[in-house]
Amino acid sequence: MIADKGKKAKLSEKPEDDNSEVIDEKLVISIEKLQEIQDELEKINEEASDKVLEVEQKYNEVRKPVYDKRNEIIKSIPDFWLTAFLSHPALCELLTEEDQKIFKHLTSLEVEDFKDVKSGYSITFNFNTNPYFEDTKLTKTFTFLDEGTRKINATSIKWKEGMGLPNGFNHEKKGNKRPQAEESFFSWFSDTEQKDIDDFHDEVAEIIKEDLWPNPLSYFNNEADEDELDEDESNEEGKEDDDSDDDDDDQDDDNDAGDDEDDD
Repeated sequence: MIADKGKKAKLSEKPEDDNSEVIDEKLVISIEKLQEIQDELEKINEEASDKVLEVEQKYNEVRKPVYDKRNEIIKSIPDFWLTAFLSHPALCELLTEEDQKIFKHLTSLEVEDFKDVKSGYSITFNFNTNPYFEDTKLTKTFTFLDEGTRKINATSIKWKEGMGLPNGFNHEKKGNKRPQAEESFFSWFSDTEQKDIDDFHDEVAEIIKEDLWPNPLSYFNNEADEDELDEDESNEEGKEDDDSDDDDDDQDDDNDAGDDEDDD
């Protein structure tokens, strides 16, 4: 009887194995179909990316004369780019006191994509003749190579005699809301190693290209807004002081009145 029970148990297990095989086959078929759908979506996404690049390339040509016109107007505004940098929450931390003096000679900033857009871009700083370096143009170029690396080229700054890469120091003056940078912004032009795209991350370049360059006026105006805010806060503090003085005077008057009544 015991043996029979064993045989019955084995027979009852068999259908479960068959059912498991059916489930596995269905799972494999479903995954294969899902992969086909994903491949189809990938193909569509690649086509969409190509179309987006074509549109971006077209509108880069349209934007170029407008950017040129904007640069001409900016040249008439004193310390425009210095103010925009100092008003930016991230870029303001990159300028030493010496850098700020150099930035006073900065006349224009240009960000330009390569013609096919996806192969790279350049960032150019244009300066007036200045006492710091011989160059009037400093450029950093990022090129995306086919083998999955990014090549970085930058102007080798020709510092004038007695000048060099300015070194700042970390300090805060009383009333100064901006911490000073420890390393000069211009050391950024020295970082030109070829790197794998996956490992590459130039935060300064990305901030300038994606954030500052599209609308620098928003940051320039932010400085004006901060000044107005400081002025409003000062006026409010002055008003509070006046109110406090008035309250003290009223209290003194009340005390005097109380003394008179006591005398009576």
